[in-house]
Amino acid sequence: MITIEYTNLENINKVAKQLWEYGKGISIWAFYGEMGSGKTTIIREIVRYLGATTEANSPTFAIINEYPLNNIQSVYHIDLYRIHHIKELVEIGFEEYLSSDNYIFIEWPHIAEPILQHYKIFKIELNMDTKGNRWMNVYV
Repeated sequence: MITIEYTNLENINKVAKQLWEYGKGISIWAFYGEMGSGKTTIIREIVRYLGATTEANSPTFAIINEYPLNNIQSVYHIDLYRIHHIKELVEIGFEEYLSSDNYIFIEWPHIAEPILQHYKIFKIELNMDTKGNRWMNVYV
Protein backbone atom coordinates (compact mmCIF):
# COMPACT_ATOMS: atom_id res chain seq x y z
CA MET A 1 0.00 0.00 0.00
CA ILE A 2 1.15 3.51 -0.86
CA THR A 3 -0.35 6.63 0.74
CA ILE A 4 -0.58 9.89 -1.20
CA GLU A 5 -1.65 13.14 0.48
CA TYR A 6 -3.81 15.43 -1.68
CA THR A 7 -5.29 18.01 0.71
CA ASN A 8 -4.11 20.88 -1.49
CA LEU A 9 -6.18 20.46 -4.65
CA GLU A 10 -3.96 23.00 -6.41
CA ASN A 11 -1.48 20.13 -6.73
CA ILE A 12 -4.00 17.63 -8.09
CA ASN A 13 -2.17 17.49 -11.44
CA LYS A 14 0.96 16.22 -9.62
CA VAL A 15 -1.15 13.64 -7.78
CA ALA A 16 -2.66 12.47 -11.09
CA LYS A 17 0.81 12.06 -12.60
CA GLN A 18 2.00 10.16 -9.51
CA LEU A 19 -1.04 7.85 -9.63
CA TRP A 20 -0.43 7.21 -13.31
CA GLU A 21 3.16 6.18 -12.58
CA TYR A 22 1.93 3.61 -10.03
CA GLY A 23 -0.94 2.22 -12.09
CA LYS A 24 -0.09 2.78 -15.76
CA GLY A 25 0.28 -0.94 -16.47
CA ILE A 26 -3.22 -1.73 -15.22
CA SER A 27 -6.28 -0.88 -17.32
CA ILE A 28 -9.00 -1.20 -14.64
CA TRP A 29 -8.95 1.32 -11.80
CA ALA A 30 -11.44 1.17 -8.89
CA PHE A 31 -12.01 4.38 -6.91
CA TYR A 32 -13.45 3.96 -3.42
CA GLY A 33 -14.43 6.89 -1.22
CA GLU A 34 -17.26 8.75 0.41
CA MET A 35 -19.30 11.40 -1.39
CA GLY A 36 -17.14 14.49 -1.79
CA SER A 37 -13.81 12.70 -1.28
CA GLY A 38 -12.60 13.68 -4.77
CA LYS A 39 -13.15 10.61 -6.95
CA THR A 40 -14.40 12.54 -9.96
CA THR A 41 -11.85 15.32 -9.43
CA ILE A 42 -8.89 12.96 -9.55
CA ILE A 43 -10.34 11.04 -12.50
CA ARG A 44 -10.84 14.33 -14.37
CA GLU A 45 -7.18 15.19 -13.80
CA ILE A 46 -5.90 11.74 -14.85
CA VAL A 47 -8.02 11.88 -18.02
CA ARG A 48 -6.57 15.34 -18.74
CA TYR A 49 -3.04 14.01 -18.12
CA LEU A 50 -3.67 11.16 -20.59
CA GLY A 51 -4.59 13.69 -23.27
CA ALA A 52 -8.33 13.11 -23.58
CA THR A 53 -10.01 15.23 -26.20
CA THR A 54 -12.96 16.04 -23.92
CA GLU A 55 -13.28 17.19 -20.29
CA ALA A 56 -14.19 14.44 -17.83
CA ASN A 57 -17.28 14.92 -15.68
CA SER A 58 -19.38 12.80 -13.36
CA PRO A 59 -21.34 10.03 -15.09
CA THR A 60 -23.68 9.55 -12.11
CA PHE A 61 -26.82 9.78 -14.28
CA ALA A 62 -25.37 8.52 -17.57
CA ILE A 63 -23.53 5.71 -15.69
CA ILE A 64 -20.79 5.55 -18.36
CA ASN A 65 -18.88 8.38 -20.04
CA GLU A 66 -16.32 7.82 -22.76
CA TYR A 67 -13.31 10.10 -23.16
CA PRO A 68 -11.41 9.50 -26.41
CA LEU A 69 -7.64 9.81 -26.14
CA ASN A 70 -5.34 11.09 -28.86
CA ASN A 71 -4.67 7.55 -30.03
CA ILE A 72 -6.97 4.58 -30.67
CA GLN A 73 -7.84 4.12 -26.99
CA SER A 74 -10.51 5.65 -24.79
CA VAL A 75 -11.11 5.99 -21.10
CA TYR A 76 -14.45 4.67 -19.87
CA HIS A 77 -15.50 6.42 -16.67
CA ILE A 78 -18.15 4.31 -14.95
CA ASP A 79 -20.14 5.46 -11.92
CA LEU A 80 -21.99 2.61 -10.21
CA TYR A 81 -23.60 4.75 -7.50
CA ARG A 82 -27.10 4.19 -8.92
CA ILE A 83 -26.62 0.48 -9.64
CA HIS A 84 -28.34 -1.66 -7.00
CA HIS A 85 -28.27 -5.18 -8.41
CA ILE A 86 -25.49 -7.09 -10.09
CA LYS A 87 -27.83 -8.03 -12.95
CA GLU A 88 -27.90 -4.33 -13.87
CA LEU A 89 -24.18 -4.63 -14.62
CA VAL A 90 -24.95 -7.35 -17.14
CA GLU A 91 -27.59 -5.11 -18.73
CA ILE A 92 -25.13 -2.25 -19.28
CA GLY A 93 -22.47 -4.58 -20.72
CA PHE A 94 -20.08 -4.02 -17.81
CA GLU A 95 -17.89 -7.05 -18.54
CA GLU A 96 -17.52 -6.04 -22.18
CA TYR A 97 -16.03 -2.75 -21.02
CA LEU A 98 -13.68 -4.59 -18.64
CA SER A 99 -12.52 -6.87 -21.45
CA SER A 100 -11.85 -4.03 -23.88
CA ASP A 101 -8.40 -2.62 -24.60
CA ASN A 102 -9.34 0.68 -22.97
CA TYR A 103 -8.81 2.22 -19.56
CA ILE A 104 -11.73 1.72 -17.18
CA PHE A 105 -12.09 4.07 -14.20
CA ILE A 106 -14.87 2.96 -11.83
CA GLU A 107 -16.44 5.03 -9.07
CA TRP A 108 -18.48 3.25 -6.35
CA PRO A 109 -17.22 -0.22 -7.42
CA HIS A 110 -18.62 -2.11 -4.40
CA ILE A 111 -21.54 -3.71 -6.29
CA ALA A 112 -19.14 -4.98 -8.97
CA GLU A 113 -16.66 -6.69 -6.65
CA PRO A 114 -17.89 -10.22 -7.49
CA ILE A 115 -17.00 -9.50 -11.13
CA LEU A 116 -13.89 -7.39 -10.48
CA GLN A 117 -12.25 -10.16 -8.44
CA HIS A 118 -11.52 -11.92 -11.75
CA TYR A 119 -9.46 -9.01 -13.10
CA LYS A 120 -6.27 -7.23 -12.17
CA ILE A 121 -7.39 -4.00 -10.49
CA PHE A 122 -5.60 -0.82 -9.45
CA LYS A 123 -7.46 0.08 -6.25
CA ILE A 124 -7.55 3.64 -4.90
CA GLU A 125 -9.23 4.48 -1.57
CA LEU A 126 -9.84 8.20 -1.12
CA ASN A 127 -10.17 9.46 2.44
CA MET A 128 -10.80 12.74 4.20
CA ASP A 129 -11.13 13.80 7.80
CA THR A 130 -13.26 16.45 9.51
CA LYS A 131 -10.45 19.02 9.17
CA GLY A 132 -10.46 18.73 5.37
CA ASN A 133 -7.25 16.71 5.08
CA ARG A 134 -7.32 14.29 2.16
CA TRP A 135 -5.22 11.25 1.38
CA MET A 136 -5.49 8.15 -0.73
CA ASN A 137 -4.31 4.63 -0.18
CA VAL A 138 -3.21 2.95 -3.38
CA TYR A 139 -3.11 -0.83 -3.89
CA VAL A 140 -1.64 -2.59 -6.92
